[in-house]
Amino acid sequence: MAYLEMRGITKRFPGVIANDHVDFSVEEGEIHALVGENGAGKTTLMRILYGLESPDEGIIRLGGRAVRIPNPQAAIRLGIGMVHQHFQLVPSFTALENIVLNREPRRGPLLDRQHARCALETLIERLGLEVDLGARISELSVGERQRVEILKLLYRNARLIILDEPTTVLTPQETHALFAMLRRLKEEGRTIIFISHRLSEVMEIADRVTVLRRGRVVGVRSVASTDERELARMMVGEVAAIARQACRSLENAPPALIVRDVTLAEIPGRLSLKGLSFEVRRGEILGVAGVEGNGQQELVELLAGLRFPQKGQILLDGKDITFMDVRGRRRHGLAVIPPDRLQEGLSLPAPVWANLIATRYHLPPFSHLGLLNRALIRSYAAQLIQKFEVMVPSIDAPALALSGGNLQRLIIAREVSTPPRVLIAAHPTRGLDMRATQAIRKLLLELADQGTAVLLISTDIDELLALSDRLLVLHRGEIVGFLPISQADPESLGLLMAGRRLERRG
Repeated sequence: MAYLEMRGITKRFPGVIANDHVDFSVEEGEIHALVGENGAGKTTLMRILYGLESPDEGIIRLGGRAVRIPNPQAAIRLGIGMVHQHFQLVPSFTALENIVLNREPRRGPLLDRQHARCALETLIERLGLEVDLGARISELSVGERQRVEILKLLYRNARLIILDEPTTVLTPQETHALFAMLRRLKEEGRTIIFISHRLSEVMEIADRVTVLRRGRVVGVRSVASTDERELARMMVGEVAAIARQACRSLENAPPALIVRDVTLAEIPGRLSLKGLSFEVRRGEILGVAGVEGNGQQELVELLAGLRFPQKGQILLDGKDITFMDVRGRRRHGLAVIPPDRLQEGLSLPAPVWANLIATRYHLPPFSHLGLLNRALIRSYAAQLIQKFEVMVPSIDAPALALSGGNLQRLIIAREVSTPPRVLIAAHPTRGLDMRATQAIRKLLLELADQGTAVLLISTDIDELLALSDRLLVLHRGEIVGFLPISQADPESLGLLMAGRRLERRG
């Protein structure tokens, strides 16, 4: 008998069936991967298991008995824990305080720190982890924060642990450490559900895989009896691999973007940038690698014109744009795919057509004497939707009605409808399924082939290695190394991302 059984789980939202009579079972002590496209129903199914959603139909059995999970507190009492993609930690609290929060051992009215520390140190030693219990969360790396989240669940004696895209922002070394910990948890008899888009990781860590497609289970496979190609076909059908053409010579291409000795002053809660110098040539994709939170956000804001440097210079096609405003930079050929499509890239309540002209509504032919040419705008929006294959109910639908992949396509359609001179592409495929990811990667390559200079900022090392001509690595706001793509590999990149400085080689 399976440890977890979810039978006939159905969940309907207005206009969509997220889960359509899903049967999902997990054996005790196994690592079970759950994969599928964006919108396949993975997250909804796990939200039901963790008590964040209620099923319209179906039954859940845990350890052979039917259970009701109306909220996360009930899930925790049943021994179910979930590590979300965005960590649920208090930055100003220490690791110890976060782990024991709401489960504090007491000495009278006060937290018994000694008792808590002893219990956690025993747990840490048993799992072979490295966690500074006295450090504040804001001082810890992404990998360390993730370990704190997992320790929080183990401290609450979780027997079933759900991990939602756990490797998205980890270095290769941190991913290896995570997988080693998961194997130790498996040896202890704990059960793990591993949600990921990275099939290579699924093949490495999982025992079995359940594939969801359009809200239904299309198959369950033992890792030993399948491969990435079969899993990909089950998820989305055939998807061709996308990679940069080898042996491309860009040495004689003129630089489109030059950053010279740029320093960005630190503000409370934000990292500074220190003496950044690099250039991106026309037709080149320069990849920016680094663990998230090491200056990528600040770099995007600096180049987009949202913040200005303390010193240094930024040139776009020879034009000094160091202190130029956002509109001016766009007028000179700069486009930006922002790192957070929901908060920075779109107005979700606004209709699709309004989002598509958000950066040029004030320009002719869309506007004349302050009045919008609505007929022309609607025709233009319809053309972009068709060209970039954005799936929308209508151009009048609010952006919030679109899936994550289509929201990203909407942003890209707006930003590259006219090929820009320089494109800042920040995490352009984060959280997207294989089909949407490959479509966007193909588009970036096409833009580079047309002469656009692309600065690709990503935490996905496979993506950087597949698309980039050169790589630079950021660590704590500084460039710690340059690598031509011919000399780049996951191990060397991971070391650089962890702060090991190499001599400049590109």
